[in-house]
Amino acid sequence: MDQTEYKIYIDDVIRRVETARLKVDDHHIVKIVAVSKYSTSEEIEKLYAIGQRAFGENKVQDLKTKSAELDELPLEWHFIGNLQKNKINNLIDLAPSLFQGLDSLELAEELQKKLVAKETTMDCLLQINSAKEESKHGVMPEDALAIYKKIQEECPNIHLKGVMSIGAHTDEQAVIKKSFETTHEIFKQIPDAKYCSMGMSGDFELAIECGSNMVRLGSIMFDK
Repeated sequence: MDQTEYKIYIDDVIRRVETARLKVDDHHIVKIVAVSKYSTSEEIEKLYAIGQRAFGENKVQDLKTKSAELDELPLEWHFIGNLQKNKINNLIDLAPSLFQGLDSLELAEELQKKLVAKETTMDCLLQINSAKEESKHGVMPEDALAIYKKIQEECPNIHLKGVMSIGAHTDEQAVIKKSFETTHEIFKQIPDAKYCSMGMSGDFELAIECGSNMVRLGSIMFDK
């Protein structure tokens, strides 16, 4: 697929996002984060050339490598993976635009300590396990508001910007929709929350219709 054909393909993805958001509201804005975890720096450059700016990685080492290789481009890097405590300092040094996987109060407290030591801050999203699946990380939905507030009060170097979740792992649309609605209901109860990050390549239209304003698209953006 040459660059012209690729742009036509990506434009179609963007049209799908637009169609979904217009079902919510004319003024509803949705940010696309291209998840590049299985892609090369060259593939990221190709997508950058047709206008994509925000990219997400789920491994600290991959984020370090690709951000260094593409240092001259004005990219917005998101870390969307599970953060191990022994990788916290490495992630802080990379200074991502947004860490989308703050999945526990314990991790927040450890991140706060390291941020204080390095005299810096980090923008984060609280990850909610809205489907209550053992395979997923995140706080339970019934605990989310209390934990969000506690992090705001006790971890001043963490700047919470909203919430993130992964849709239920099932083919049942009603169950997936319910998991998205659960997260969005929590999002609506948080004063000044900016992002409700929900939706991936297989379910982003449903996520947007349920209120998502940030989608994390991997295979649909790169597998060409």
